Amino acid sequence: MRIYVTSIFVDDQDKAEKFYTDVLGFKVKNNVPLGENRWLTVVSREDPEGTELLLEPSDHPAVRPYMEALVSDGIPAHSFQVQDLDAERKRLGDLEVEFTVEPMDAGPVRMAVFDDTCGNLVQLIQVMDAAQ
Repeated sequence: MRIYVTSIFVDDQDKAEKFYTDVLGFKVKNNVPLGENRWLTVVSREDPEGTELLLEPSDHPAVRPYMEALVSDGIPAHSFQVQDLDAERKRLGDLEVEFTVEPMDAGPVRMAVFDDTCGNLVQLIQVMDAAQ
């Protein structure tokens, strides 16, 4: 068994598609109209057959308070792994991505948190080599 699709709620699918592809570098895997919304998934360009991230519309009444509570408490809605956190921080900073937590050591990982502009905080993780 493996994870096929996971989701993140977004307040605007068009804006999320642009951010997750143009800024973060994912690519659209599925874009299927479903009424007012879409089944819109993105995947890593490095692993196009890997886990899909569904950019899920946040129009259910329970979602908005949930998203706001997570952001208010500084809790990331998702976590993405990168090879070089400092390089990714610089690349995203150059694209004017707002970080709420700058890169820091956190035990066996280095981590940082940014605002995805779609109602979420997202964590970046670099797994550190145990031999270092």
